[in-house]
Amino acid sequence: MPVPWTAKRAFPSRLASSSFSSSLSSWTQAIRSAADLGRFRRAVYLYAHMLRSGCRADPFAAAAALKACARIPSKPLAAAIHGHLQKLGFDSHVYAQTALADLYSKLDGMEAARNIFDGMPVKNVVSWNSILSMHVRAGELEAARRVFDEMPIRDVISWNSIISGYAKAGDMDSAAELFDCMPERNPASWNGMISGYINRGDMGTARELFEEMPVRSNVSWIAMISGYTRCGDVASAWEIFDLMEKKDLYAWNAMIACYAQNGCPREAIQSFNRMRKPDSGVGPDEMTFSSVISACSQLGNSRFGLWIEEYMRLLGIELDDHLRTALWICTQSVVAWTELLSFSVD
Repeated sequence: MPVPWTAKRAFPSRLASSSFSSSLSSWTQAIRSAADLGRFRRAVYLYAHMLRSGCRADPFAAAAALKACARIPSKPLAAAIHGHLQKLGFDSHVYAQTALADLYSKLDGMEAARNIFDGMPVKNVVSWNSILSMHVRAGELEAARRVFDEMPIRDVISWNSIISGYAKAGDMDSAAELFDCMPERNPASWNGMISGYINRGDMGTARELFEEMPVRSNVSWIAMISGYTRCGDVASAWEIFDLMEKKDLYAWNAMIACYAQNGCPREAIQSFNRMRKPDSGVGPDEMTFSSVISACSQLGNSRFGLWIEEYMRLLGIELDDHLRTALWICTQSVVAWTELLSFSVD
């Protein structure tokens, strides 16, 4: 793939030394950490700063910079790093080229990504999983299945990727067929199937899989609570929630939201108060208050709404536009209800 001329100006050409600097591992670790933490501009900045310092990049630092660049996204930066990979001789390095393919899938589409992948002299299970995931992400399930069938080696990630693709597309028959053939499963395998059935509204099959799971993560429990919330089965949602040995913030939020969204505002407030007790081990966040404010609005309790606003300030939680609007609706609905009652009396 040709590299635009902008690549020549973005990074310095300090490539005379073939030996890596003694601080290379520190640079690489810092770049990868920034990318993994979602600080993508920081990761690219560190990569450029490393080069300006005279340190020769390694394929892993370059791959992390490409990952960050894909999330910004920036075609000039992509071209610059691509050009630099060529100068460094990383054209055949599997991790750098895999990251490059993923970058171009986000910037230019799957054809560009496939050109890079097909040109890779060496491919491992990571690169195969990456191109498989790209096709799934693009909604190209037929192409994804061809890649899956062509893979010389598959791991649990390969199976999970294609199964989740079918599940998200609503093709649970194909997903179930592959799930039954899996040589090994992890919690993500089960959760993908459960979420697929939940999205299709088949809570019965989702519950059967949930009960069969050898190990359940909190994601499994919360998925079931959310599924019952969507179909209005508050009793079953509470049953699942009550069975959880360790309830984290997301579980509490899911249960409080279930009550608030299904016309049970008193139960939502009661759950909120139980959550606030010291033995729960968690504290409310913005999502908690969004549901609580909704419950408050349903109850028509403006005094409680004012207390919620003050309590949020005490916890240092800022009112974003969503919460501010929810509080305004809460107070306005109380005023409107009061006026309606006055009109009826008159």
